[in-house]
Amino acid sequence: MFRGVTQLNLDNKGRVVIPARHRDALLAACNGRLVITADPSRCLLIYPQPEWEPIQQKLMGLSSFNSRMRSLQRLLVGHAEDVDMDAAGRLLISPALREFAELDKRVMLVGQGGKFELWGESRWVAEREQSLSFRDAEMPEELEGFSL
Repeated sequence: MFRGVTQLNLDNKGRVVIPARHRDALLAACNGRLVITADPSRCLLIYPQPEWEPIQQKLMGLSSFNSRMRSLQRLLVGHAEDVDMDAAGRLLISPALREFAELDKRVMLVGQGGKFELWGESRWVAEREQSLSFRDAEMPEELEGFSL
């Protein structure tokens, strides 16, 4: 289970170091084999490979005759890249994915249960502020009666 927000730096080769507290779990879950893909929110999603495989199967099972489904397939599966965490716990983020998510030196790694999101710092701050602007009338129906 991945949770928490961590500020990280991309090195000049486009690598990011996974925090030590997540490395053992990633090694146990997938031997450091991950999939990184684009998200419609302009962040990157980082999945342990076994978590990604059923998602890709479901996506590719959708009708490619539906233009919205085809666009989603192109985005998520088309951008998906297999990466291996190196011995130092680093992941290499490809130039194409860095460009898509507008990543520069400072990035935010956000645990989301079975996956991570990787955001450019300024985009993350804007996303967080937008999340704080919910009003009761705007809450999704699925959250009715939900309490923290």
